[in-house]
Order: sequence, then structure tokens, then C-alpha cells
Amino acid sequence: MAKTLEDIRKMILENDIKIVDFKLTDVDGRWRHLSIPAERLTEKTMTAGIGFDGSNYGYAPVENSDMVFTPVLDSAVIDRYAEIPTLSMIGDVKVICLPENKPFDQYPRNVAIRALEYMKETGVADEMIIGPEYEFYIFDSLQYEVTSENLSVNIYTKQAHWASGFEDNNNGYQLAHGTGYHSSLPMDIRNDLRSKMCLAMKEWGIDVKYHHHEVGGCGQMEIEVELGDMLTLADNTMSAKYVIKNEAVADGCTATLMPKPLANEAGNGMHVHMLLTKGGKPVFYDKDGYAQLSKEAHWFMGGLLSHARSLCAITNPSTNSYKRLVPGFEAPVTIGYAMSNRSAVIRIPAYAKSPDVKRFELRNPDATCNPYYAYAAILMAGLDGIAKKIDPAERGWGPYDFNLYTLSDEEKKKIEGLPTSLSEALDALEADHDYLTAGGVFPERLLKQYIARRRKDVDEISKIPHPIEFAKYYDL
Repeated sequence: MAKTLEDIRKMILENDIKIVDFKLTDVDGRWRHLSIPAERLTEKTMTAGIGFDGSNYGYAPVENSDMVFTPVLDSAVIDRYAEIPTLSMIGDVKVICLPENKPFDQYPRNVAIRALEYMKETGVADEMIIGPEYEFYIFDSLQYEVTSENLSVNIYTKQAHWASGFEDNNNGYQLAHGTGYHSSLPMDIRNDLRSKMCLAMKEWGIDVKYHHHEVGGCGQMEIEVELGDMLTLADNTMSAKYVIKNEAVADGCTATLMPKPLANEAGNGMHVHMLLTKGGKPVFYDKDGYAQLSKEAHWFMGGLLSHARSLCAITNPSTNSYKRLVPGFEAPVTIGYAMSNRSAVIRIPAYAKSPDVKRFELRNPDATCNPYYAYAAILMAGLDGIAKKIDPAERGWGPYDFNLYTLSDEEKKKIEGLPTSLSEALDALEADHDYLTAGGVFPERLLKQYIARRRKDVDEISKIPHPIEFAKYYDL
């Protein structure tokens, strides 16, 4: 990785780079970018930055929308998806002030940085280690239209069982509904494409653990990456999504990390594994604790479970997210924790036995989230649990070492559930967000703006007729 401007200049020279591209993250978690000729990258770029109008990025209004960004040098990578030789870097954003510019406190990367600083200030830990899992679908084609006279989505994927009758798809190797998990060739027609994605991720500095076909027989995939520090993995989540989508396009198909693109099929989650370290030593390990987890680990889980409903507004920020969080598809719906239980919102993997990797995973997040906000919010919820010593067992959140989906209706009523809609999650965030504003990590005005943007989505989508409504009510 590049450490100095001279390292960048060397990369430019050795690879005949013509364009330097800067990628910035908006409030919703999408990359935006602008490019300059390579020869214009100078020392001044690194010190004074490049000015831009931040008012179009969705943040809450500030006194001065004129901002500057400076490149993060060690993020430099050759962007294989640009036809012209291009070097790509992410940027840090500052507000223009006198005498010196100051970090823009709403910028997603800055929020994540501040969360980590706050963690160190508490003395609990000096590093948060996470590992997200990326689930996504690959389709051969997608057409959708949302107009007054036409509401339609048409998905075509050769490997789906319902595509066996197509003339161009009659080899007989389709996957039956829900049978995709770890399927092999020739049914796993995207094996090579996933391998290409993993090799491309390596170029972007992402260490891949493994890849495989997921449960969804219509083309669901998973790529899991190695554990790493929170800020790096937030950067890498943005890069991973970019690679997945662009490699699919280059292969003549399309990929989506949308939580629930298909009815009656498994949804796409982004499970987040996590642990804390202090002075290089694990904070979460205790050989005598439940699942060999320390009291700090249990308190951290208590914080996550205590704020689970409001946390969903940030980790599951789309209306589509709540079509995934339903029973029957290995997605969590109840607030609780357990060992090796995929029906609980927090799962403690039994295979992670050594002290340095002792951890748990939060299973409700999905990739429609802004990863910087999501990972920062997860950390803040956990730190709040440690500060308040919230014991999840004492609060009745487990351990649930049984399948929560098999409970009777009467037993289910006794267990608190995750929100069933984005609107419900936003209500929870409005009522419960002090843990996020602690230490100045999430500015209050950012949260208000964020909630307003998400409510606008809810309002817009609620007014559009759904095709199933025609099937249900057209003849009445």
C-alpha cells in the first residue's frame, strides 16, 4: 500500500496511469466520484485538498457547504473497471474553516473514526476487529419499471428451477428451490465469476476467506472476508460492493446485494462478526464464561440487544430490509443471543475457539446500510452496554439454545422482536439514540436528517400500488 505521495507517483509512472479518481461516500452509503488528470496530483492536493459542493451528498445543512477532500494514500489501487488507465483512491472530507479546515463531523468515514477514538477514551479497548459476510444474487438480466401505467420487475437467471423450460437453457442442471448451499459444478454456474471477484478484491486490499454458493437456488452467492480493524473493513465493504457489481457487469450479468430481491427465496444479509482487543490482548475471551466469552463480551451483547430496534434503522435502512427479516429463511426476527443458533439476532460461532478470535456475530444487518455508520453504531451500542453493565441473560434475552422459529405463538409473544418495518425502526431510533451521540460520535443534526431521508422513502413507497394488490383486490 502507498504511504507517501512519492509512492503514488511511482505507481502512476510504472502503470502509465492517465487519470486519478477520487471516491467519496454520500449519506446513503453510495460512492460518488470525480477524476483529475494524473499530472494534477501534487503536494497541494494532499495539503489543501480538492474543493466540492457537499450539499448534494444528502447531509444535514451546515453553515458552509463548500468542502474539501484529501486522498487517503494507502487506499490507492488501479481501477480495472475504467477503460483509461486509472488510479483510484478514497477521500477524507473537511469543512472549509479559518484558520484551518476541520473534519466534517457528518462524513461517514469521520463518524467511524470518531467512534474508534471514543472507544479508546473509554479505556475499554483500543481496537475493534470485525468481519462482514457479503451475500448477493447474480442474475442474467433484470428489467424493472415504475410508472403510472406499469409496475413490473422481470428477473431472468439460467440456474433457477423455473428457467428450465427456456430454449436457450435446456441442459437440465438447474437448482431446485432452496438447494443452492455449497452446490457444485455444473449447477454452480457462477463459480468462476466468484473467483474473479475474489481475485479482484485482493487487488483492492481485501483478504478473502472463502466464497461459495448460498442457499438461494436462483443465484445466491456469498463471499466472506478475513477479520480486520473496523475502519479498514468499512473501507473494504465499499470496495467489495464495487467489485462485486462491476465484475458481474463485465461478465455480462448483474449482481445485487438487495436484502430481498426475490419472493419466497432466501434474503441477502451482511452478518458482522466482532471482537475487541486492548494492548493486543482479547477483551471478549474468558475460558470460564458462557461460550468462553468474558463479562465485557456479554455486556457488549447486552448493549446491542438493548438498542437492537433503533440500531436496525441504521443497519437495515431500506424498506426492502424488512422483507428479509421474516421467519423461515434463516434470518433473525427475535432479540436474543445463543450459541450456534442462526435464528437468534446474535450468534456465537462454536468454531471460533481460540482466545484471539473469540467473538460473536450480529445477523440482522444487510448491505443497504452505510457501512461506516453501521459499524460505528454497532460499536457505540456495545460500548453503552459495557458502560451500563447490561447482562443479556438477566434481561431475558437468552441464551436461546433452541430454534426460535419452532416456538408456539404463545411463547413467541414473550420474546421481544426486531422491527417489522423501516417506519417502526425509525420510530425506535427517534426514541433511542443517546448512545449514538455520546462523545460527539453521531451529530444530532445528522441523525435528524438521516431519519427524515428514510421517512421520505417510506412515504414514497407506501403510495405506490404493489402488483400483489392487484391479485388480492382487483376483482372486489
